[in-house]
Amino acid sequence: MRMDKDKSKAENLNGPSYLNGQFLIAMPSMTDPRFARAVILLCAHSKEGAMGIIVNQPSGEISFGDLLGQLEIVGDEELAPLANELAIKPVHVGGPVESSRGFVLHSSDYNVSEATLPIQPGVCLTATIDILRAIANNEGPEHSFLALGYAGWAPGQLEDELASNGWLNCAIDADLVFQNGLGDKYDQALALLGIDPSFLAAEVGHA
Repeated sequence: MRMDKDKSKAENLNGPSYLNGQFLIAMPSMTDPRFARAVILLCAHSKEGAMGIIVNQPSGEISFGDLLGQLEIVGDEELAPLANELAIKPVHVGGPVESSRGFVLHSSDYNVSEATLPIQPGVCLTATIDILRAIANNEGPEHSFLALGYAGWAPGQLEDELASNGWLNCAIDADLVFQNGLGDKYDQALALLGIDPSFLAAEVGHA
Protein backbone atom coordinates (compact mmCIF):
# COMPACT_ATOMS: atom_id res chain seq x y z
CA MET A 1 0.00 0.00 0.00
CA ARG A 2 1.24 3.52 -0.80
CA MET A 3 0.22 6.93 0.40
CA ASP A 4 1.93 10.02 -0.94
CA LYS A 5 4.58 11.01 1.63
CA ASP A 6 5.24 14.34 -0.04
CA LYS A 7 2.58 17.00 -0.07
CA SER A 8 0.21 16.42 -2.93
CA LYS A 9 -0.17 19.17 -5.46
CA ALA A 10 -3.77 20.21 -5.04
CA GLU A 11 -3.54 22.40 -8.12
CA ASN A 12 -3.20 19.24 -10.23
CA LEU A 13 -6.78 18.40 -9.27
CA ASN A 14 -8.04 21.91 -9.80
CA GLY A 15 -8.79 23.89 -12.88
CA PRO A 16 -11.83 25.17 -14.77
CA SER A 17 -14.72 23.47 -13.02
CA TYR A 18 -17.60 21.70 -14.70
CA LEU A 19 -19.23 19.23 -12.31
CA ASN A 20 -16.70 19.66 -9.51
CA GLY A 21 -18.12 18.68 -6.14
CA GLN A 22 -21.17 16.89 -7.49
CA PHE A 23 -22.30 13.29 -7.15
CA LEU A 24 -22.19 10.99 -10.16
CA ILE A 25 -24.76 8.22 -9.82
CA ALA A 26 -24.47 5.18 -12.06
CA MET A 27 -27.54 4.39 -14.12
CA PRO A 28 -28.92 0.85 -13.73
CA SER A 29 -27.79 0.22 -17.31
CA MET A 30 -24.12 0.70 -16.33
CA THR A 31 -22.31 -2.27 -17.88
CA ASP A 32 -18.92 -1.82 -16.20
CA PRO A 33 -19.11 -4.00 -13.03
CA ARG A 34 -16.59 -1.74 -11.29
CA PHE A 35 -19.17 1.04 -11.29
CA ALA A 36 -22.43 -0.87 -10.85
CA ARG A 37 -24.64 1.13 -8.44
CA ALA A 38 -21.69 3.45 -7.78
CA VAL A 39 -22.03 6.85 -6.17
CA ILE A 40 -18.96 8.94 -6.95
CA LEU A 41 -17.97 12.26 -5.45
CA LEU A 42 -16.46 14.14 -8.38
CA CYS A 43 -13.44 15.92 -6.95
CA ALA A 44 -12.19 17.54 -10.15
CA HIS A 45 -13.56 18.02 -13.65
CA SER A 46 -11.99 20.16 -16.36
CA LYS A 47 -11.04 20.06 -20.02
CA GLU A 48 -8.10 17.88 -18.94
CA GLY A 49 -10.36 15.12 -17.60
CA ALA A 50 -11.97 14.20 -14.31
CA MET A 51 -11.33 12.29 -11.11
CA GLY A 52 -13.56 11.20 -8.28
CA ILE A 53 -13.88 8.88 -5.29
CA ILE A 54 -16.50 6.13 -5.08
CA VAL A 55 -18.25 6.54 -1.71
CA ASN A 56 -20.24 3.30 -1.50
CA GLN A 57 -17.88 0.41 -2.20
CA PRO A 58 -16.26 -1.39 0.76
CA SER A 59 -12.89 -3.06 0.27
CA GLY A 60 -13.74 -5.86 2.68
CA GLU A 61 -10.05 -6.70 2.93
CA ILE A 62 -8.34 -4.00 4.97
CA SER A 63 -9.10 -1.88 8.02
CA PHE A 64 -7.58 1.39 9.14
CA GLY A 65 -5.49 -0.51 11.69
CA ASP A 66 -4.16 -2.76 8.92
CA LEU A 67 -3.33 0.27 6.78
CA LEU A 68 -1.43 1.95 9.61
CA GLY A 69 0.66 -1.18 10.05
CA GLN A 70 1.34 -1.69 6.35
CA LEU A 71 2.45 1.92 5.93
CA GLU A 72 4.56 1.61 9.09
CA ILE A 73 2.88 4.64 10.58
CA VAL A 74 2.61 2.74 13.84
CA GLY A 75 4.28 -0.44 15.00
CA ASP A 76 2.51 -3.57 16.16
CA GLU A 77 2.93 -2.55 19.79
CA GLU A 78 1.17 0.76 19.05
CA LEU A 79 -1.80 -0.81 17.29
CA ALA A 80 -3.10 -2.50 20.42
CA PRO A 81 -3.88 0.71 22.33
CA LEU A 82 -5.90 2.14 19.44
CA ALA A 83 -9.55 2.42 20.26
CA ASN A 84 -11.30 -0.59 18.76
CA GLU A 85 -13.66 1.65 16.78
CA LEU A 86 -10.68 3.39 15.21
CA ALA A 87 -8.69 0.22 14.54
CA ILE A 88 -11.57 -1.38 12.65
CA LYS A 89 -12.53 1.78 10.76
CA PRO A 90 -13.12 0.55 7.20
CA VAL A 91 -11.08 1.41 4.15
CA HIS A 92 -13.06 1.63 0.92
CA VAL A 93 -12.55 1.12 -2.79
CA GLY A 94 -12.25 4.62 -4.21
CA GLY A 95 -11.89 3.45 -7.79
CA PRO A 96 -9.85 1.24 -10.12
CA VAL A 97 -7.04 3.75 -10.81
CA GLU A 98 -3.90 3.61 -8.61
CA SER A 99 -5.59 1.18 -6.24
CA SER A 100 -2.63 1.22 -3.84
CA ARG A 101 -2.79 4.99 -3.35
CA GLY A 102 -4.71 6.37 -0.39
CA PHE A 103 -7.22 9.22 -0.37
CA VAL A 104 -9.18 10.67 2.53
CA LEU A 105 -12.41 12.60 2.11
CA HIS A 106 -12.98 14.55 5.29
CA SER A 107 -14.77 17.39 7.03
CA SER A 108 -13.29 20.86 6.67
CA ASP A 109 -12.05 21.09 10.26
CA TYR A 110 -8.72 19.59 9.11
CA ASN A 111 -6.31 21.13 6.62
CA VAL A 112 -2.78 20.47 5.36
CA SER A 113 -1.37 23.55 3.67
CA GLU A 114 -0.99 23.10 -0.11
CA ALA A 115 -2.23 19.50 0.16
CA THR A 116 -5.89 19.68 1.18
CA LEU A 117 -8.33 20.28 -1.66
CA PRO A 118 -11.67 21.87 -0.70
CA ILE A 119 -14.42 20.23 -2.73
CA GLN A 120 -17.63 21.65 -1.27
CA PRO A 121 -18.50 23.31 2.05
CA GLY A 122 -17.89 20.64 4.67
CA VAL A 123 -16.02 18.22 2.37
CA CYS A 124 -12.30 18.20 1.50
CA LEU A 125 -9.80 15.76 0.01
CA THR A 126 -6.32 15.06 1.37
CA ALA A 127 -3.94 12.47 -0.08
CA THR A 128 -0.89 12.76 2.16
CA ILE A 129 0.23 10.49 4.95
CA ASP A 130 -0.08 13.32 7.47
CA ILE A 131 -3.83 12.91 7.75
CA LEU A 132 -3.51 9.21 8.61
CA ARG A 133 -1.11 10.05 11.43
CA ALA A 134 -3.50 12.72 12.65
CA ILE A 135 -6.46 10.33 12.66
CA ALA A 136 -4.42 7.67 14.48
CA ASN A 137 -3.50 10.26 17.14
CA ASN A 138 -7.09 11.50 17.48
CA GLU A 139 -6.02 14.82 15.98
CA GLY A 140 -7.71 14.38 12.63
CA PRO A 141 -11.01 15.64 11.21
CA GLU A 142 -14.31 14.95 12.91
CA HIS A 143 -15.52 13.02 9.87
CA SER A 144 -13.41 11.02 7.44
CA PHE A 145 -13.82 8.50 4.62
CA LEU A 146 -10.75 6.44 3.73
CA ALA A 147 -10.35 5.04 0.23
CA LEU A 148 -7.75 3.30 -1.93
CA GLY A 149 -7.70 4.28 -5.58
CA TYR A 150 -9.87 6.66 -7.55
CA ALA A 151 -12.06 6.84 -10.64
CA GLY A 152 -10.52 8.74 -13.54
CA TRP A 153 -11.62 9.94 -16.98
CA ALA A 154 -9.56 11.14 -19.93
CA PRO A 155 -10.40 14.49 -21.59
CA GLY A 156 -13.95 14.37 -22.92
CA GLN A 157 -14.60 10.82 -21.68
CA LEU A 158 -16.94 11.73 -18.85
CA GLU A 159 -18.85 14.12 -21.09
CA ASP A 160 -19.39 11.27 -23.57
CA GLU A 161 -20.60 8.96 -20.79
CA LEU A 162 -23.00 11.60 -19.51
CA ALA A 163 -24.33 12.18 -23.02
CA SER A 164 -24.87 8.41 -23.34
CA ASN A 165 -26.93 8.40 -20.15
CA GLY A 166 -24.36 6.39 -18.22
CA TRP A 167 -24.56 8.71 -15.22
CA LEU A 168 -26.88 11.02 -13.38
CA ASN A 169 -25.45 13.95 -11.46
CA CYS A 170 -26.63 16.07 -8.57
CA ALA A 171 -25.40 18.32 -5.77
CA ILE A 172 -23.69 16.41 -3.00
CA ASP A 173 -24.95 15.75 0.50
CA ALA A 174 -22.01 15.80 2.95
CA ASP A 175 -23.87 13.61 5.44
CA LEU A 176 -24.29 10.93 2.79
CA VAL A 177 -20.54 10.97 2.06
CA PHE A 178 -19.58 10.20 5.65
CA GLN A 179 -22.39 7.92 6.82
CA ASN A 180 -21.66 4.25 7.49
CA GLY A 181 -24.51 2.56 5.62
CA LEU A 182 -22.80 1.93 2.28
CA GLY A 183 -25.62 -0.22 0.97
CA ASP A 184 -28.13 2.62 1.36
CA LYS A 185 -26.12 5.35 -0.37
CA TYR A 186 -27.17 4.52 -3.92
CA ASP A 187 -30.89 4.77 -3.19
CA GLN A 188 -30.35 7.85 -1.04
CA ALA A 189 -28.37 9.57 -3.78
CA LEU A 190 -31.17 8.91 -6.26
CA ALA A 191 -33.62 10.29 -3.70
CA LEU A 192 -31.71 13.59 -3.80
CA LEU A 193 -33.01 13.84 -7.38
CA GLY A 194 -36.48 12.74 -6.36
CA ILE A 195 -36.07 9.42 -8.17
CA ASP A 196 -37.54 6.15 -6.96
CA PRO A 197 -34.86 3.47 -7.70
CA SER A 198 -37.46 0.83 -8.55
CA PHE A 199 -39.10 3.14 -11.09
CA LEU A 200 -35.76 3.95 -12.70
CA ALA A 201 -34.89 0.27 -13.00
CA ALA A 202 -38.28 -0.46 -14.56
CA GLU A 203 -37.83 2.34 -17.11
CA VAL A 204 -34.42 0.98 -18.09
CA GLY A 205 -35.85 -2.51 -18.40
CA HIS A 206 -38.42 -1.28 -20.89
CA ALA A 207 -36.00 0.83 -22.93
